Amino acid sequence: MENRSVDLGTALGAHPLGIPFPTELSLAPLVAFWTKAFGDDPSAKGTFARIVREEVERTPELRGAITDLSVIQKNRKLVDVLMAAAFPPAFFDEAFGAAMVPFQLRSFYGTPRFDRLLRGADGALRGRLSLDQAAAARMRLVYAYALVLQRVYGIGTAVDYYPLILTVPDPETGLERHFKIEFDVRFIDVETIGGPPPALDGALRARLARELPDPDALHAVLPPERFVLRGFTIFRAIDVTDQEVLSSIKRDLIDRESIVSAVRFQSLQAKLQTFFRRPALCFGLAALEGDQVLLLNNTVEHEHACIFADSKHHSTAEFRGSIYERAVTGGKPLVVEDLLAWPGRGCIEEEIVKTGVRSILVAPLFYQDEVIGTLELSSPRPGDLNATHLPKVDEILPLFSMAVRRSLEELNSRIQAFIKEKCTAIHPVVEWRFRRAVLHGIERGVQEDGGTSEIEPIVFEGVYPLYALSDIRGSSTQRALAIQADLLRQLRLARDVVDAAHRARALPALDELRYRVDRHVAQIEGGLRSGDEVGVIAFLRGDVERLFDHLQAFGPDVRARVEAYRAALDPRLGAVYERRRLFEESVTRVADTISGYLDLEEQAAQAMFPHYFEKQKTDGVDHQIYVGASLLEDGRFDPLYLKNLRLWQLMVTCGVALRAQQLRDRLPVPLETTHLVLVQHAPLAIRFRFDEKRFDVDGAYDIRYEIVKKRIDKALIKGTNERVTQPGRIAIVYAQPGEAQEYRGYIEYLQHLGYLTGGVEDVELEELQGVQGLRALRVSVDLASGRLGPATAALPQAAGVR
Repeated sequence: MENRSVDLGTALGAHPLGIPFPTELSLAPLVAFWTKAFGDDPSAKGTFARIVREEVERTPELRGAITDLSVIQKNRKLVDVLMAAAFPPAFFDEAFGAAMVPFQLRSFYGTPRFDRLLRGADGALRGRLSLDQAAAARMRLVYAYALVLQRVYGIGTAVDYYPLILTVPDPETGLERHFKIEFDVRFIDVETIGGPPPALDGALRARLARELPDPDALHAVLPPERFVLRGFTIFRAIDVTDQEVLSSIKRDLIDRESIVSAVRFQSLQAKLQTFFRRPALCFGLAALEGDQVLLLNNTVEHEHACIFADSKHHSTAEFRGSIYERAVTGGKPLVVEDLLAWPGRGCIEEEIVKTGVRSILVAPLFYQDEVIGTLELSSPRPGDLNATHLPKVDEILPLFSMAVRRSLEELNSRIQAFIKEKCTAIHPVVEWRFRRAVLHGIERGVQEDGGTSEIEPIVFEGVYPLYALSDIRGSSTQRALAIQADLLRQLRLARDVVDAAHRARALPALDELRYRVDRHVAQIEGGLRSGDEVGVIAFLRGDVERLFDHLQAFGPDVRARVEAYRAALDPRLGAVYERRRLFEESVTRVADTISGYLDLEEQAAQAMFPHYFEKQKTDGVDHQIYVGASLLEDGRFDPLYLKNLRLWQLMVTCGVALRAQQLRDRLPVPLETTHLVLVQHAPLAIRFRFDEKRFDVDGAYDIRYEIVKKRIDKALIKGTNERVTQPGRIAIVYAQPGEAQEYRGYIEYLQHLGYLTGGVEDVELEELQGVQGLRALRVSVDLASGRLGPATAALPQAAGVR
């Protein structure tokens, strides 16, 4: 079966007998067996043995060396009786056995099954051995020496070789069959010629009892011409076709290209034909990839070593009601002996019959209790496949499940690598669409005789947007004040150094430097302008700090002022960063608190209904939700889930407001947060921007939504300077009366639950650049109670809210 096998015509090696020992074919050891085994036993056995001896005595040509095999045929009946010692009559017609010339693969007597399948025209053994030529010759020689040592010197030596497998084509089916073969040398005698046997000293005898040295070394100690091997070899063969083929299939399927290579696929089919004893059997595989079925069989090209590129693609819907669907839903193999006579035949089966298939077996392939594909066996002969083959099918199913699973994993790795390259991280809800786009790209690449082509546009039509923002009120102003405070402190520390140095030595240059420091202080106290921070730091480093090493020599007071200045600087930035650090730390804690809360609530919301979710952290946190049928692979969507998410978002915004309020007094710099929800009932389309690696609205009309998102937090109430967003309140921005009506219902419900409190304001907003007609509902969050629990916990009660 394997590459190391050798044809029996060459297995004998260069020597005509395959070994250098003289050999003779003789039945004398067999006759001796009958004589010694029973002797003068008066029983029926003894009587039978005496009759055999008497018959042999009357046939002298069977007692000596046999050089003409016609003697065997001439005395066939007597030989049959003698051979009963080696081949019991009860098993004679069932066994694969033969008597062979000593250490030759040539028979002179065999069982009917041996003669039919394993005996060649000249008596030579048919087929090929599972050893290469050199190994086969060495094995025969080692066995010959072991026999000489045992028969002549009484030294028993264990000879350890791998089991010999004989592979031979069955003349009836043309399929290969595999046999484990054994040789029994009990009827071979060894006679010394040319004087007494060569002497062996004690050390050599001890060594030979442990192991046989190299045959070349034995040749010098035991010259082959000093011994003659006389008798015959008993040959037995055990059919191990199933075990050998199964082991070979296992080895084949370990290879990653086992089912996506034309040569390997044909090899698997040939082995399955042998395994099932069906020369006309055809083999096919199907793998499930989303809603697609990838078909692999001997009619497809295998050029790309990829289960997707090297398969035919069909939708799962095409197989509805077919034998394939029945096997998958039933979870067990389904066999039809004759499709033409099968009452369940449908369109798929009719197409199969047109290809010439009459008998078929379909079995589901499982991985961790999930169906990942199917195995198909078919034949043009009715009845070729039946229920008796199911035990064998059960043996191979796990092997092909492993191969299909590995190929699918390799496909998935290829898809993930392409997505990572083109799109970075993708939200799990829409990953299916990117996978499909990559698969389409692979398919186009195959058609264009290339690799994976560029990924197609990713657009989701008819999705509903939900946007909310929690921002820190006046963060830009507070950041500017923190920068101003740090710059003033650093300038004043610098002035202290210059003052101390001037007191020590009243140099006019120091007085001029003090003037410039004071001028920068006055400028910063008047308000921070663009570029002031960079200008001040450059002045201090270039004109003040460079003098410190020299000024320290003016006295201990100056040195202390320099040390105080340097101690106040941030070692990483080289500038005073105290107020800014406290502010940035406060901003980060607020953003992290809001973000962590959103993540927890989002996990529960995804379990209620899948949706696209993304958030951004800046001075605050905003999150964007898209929901709709086109985002889901199965397309199942109901407006109920949209209402559910809108209510969830409003409840979560209440939770964010409460947590920000509770955190405020624990911050180094107390910060107020404002909260806004943007409502849009009209669905829109979103497109993935590969250059920016993010989703954006698609189309000129929908751009208005993005414009509103970017500017709405700065919107003012019409006719006033008051911003629509205020601490402790939620602003719900809308454009259509229906949107306000829906959210009034949510507000009323949340007031009932204790999330919101007080009256509801309905205000008109000033026109934004390019956007007009916006209004907002404003309502206060109940921050006093502190009783707001997880939003998802309250949602089951809200199922009926409209």
